[in-house]
Amino acid sequence: MCKWLLVSRSGYYAWVQRDLPQRAKDDAHLLSKITTIFTESQGRYGSPRVFKALLAQGIAVSKKRVERLMRAANLCGRVVRVTRRQPGLKRFAAQGKNYLLETGNATQLNQVWVADVTYLKVKGRWHYLATVMDQYSRRILGWSLSTTRTMQLSVDALMYALKKRRFPSDVIVHTDRGVEYTGYFFQDALRKFGLIHSMNRPGYCTDNAFMESFYHSLKAELIRGTTFACVKYLRNAIKGYINTFYNQVRLHSGSDIYHR
Repeated sequence: MCKWLLVSRSGYYAWVQRDLPQRAKDDAHLLSKITTIFTESQGRYGSPRVFKALLAQGIAVSKKRVERLMRAANLCGRVVRVTRRQPGLKRFAAQGKNYLLETGNATQLNQVWVADVTYLKVKGRWHYLATVMDQYSRRILGWSLSTTRTMQLSVDALMYALKKRRFPSDVIVHTDRGVEYTGYFFQDALRKFGLIHSMNRPGYCTDNAFMESFYHSLKAELIRGTTFACVKYLRNAIKGYINTFYNQVRLHSGSDIYHR
């Protein structure tokens, strides 16, 4: 190997036996403290808050050094940007209608679908799960898992549900007011397949209670207390939970429906 790399054997062994630079040792020690703070915040702290937490512990360090170490370790807080005020933003957020207030809960299949996105963590990194449920049967029709929360994630879950139910039309698809559902990409998919978009009232997360209940069950029965070595294991676990247990076996409160 030394001959192929054009280095001397003595030089190679000197490099192997050489101790790490003090700077590298200090970075490793500091990163350990940063990781502890990040983990205790459940991934909510970005570099500014981690920096302040370190100062509170009496650790003298620069902001740029904290940013560099967190970036190298892929430690990214959930909130990474503060948006500025925009004229008309509240009016835009208030747009959209909750059709379920008029129609009530579904009384048959493919009448109302509900959709949402939740957060799941693997090895200190957040992943996002988008799901679509038939409100009448409580069956999860489509889901998609990704490391990024985008409109594509939500559209992928919707497309999976459409294919599974053979592209029904005039279905009410109820979601929250997140940008992944109000954005043009998701709206174009709804129009293309003749679906009706219903949204939570501003400030009423309980309008989507069916999906919130599913996420509670998923995290209590599968995620909590389980360590996933990588995203592949998480994906397989979610697939088994939804397809084998939740859709086929699990009893659902308020529902005795089995023809799903």
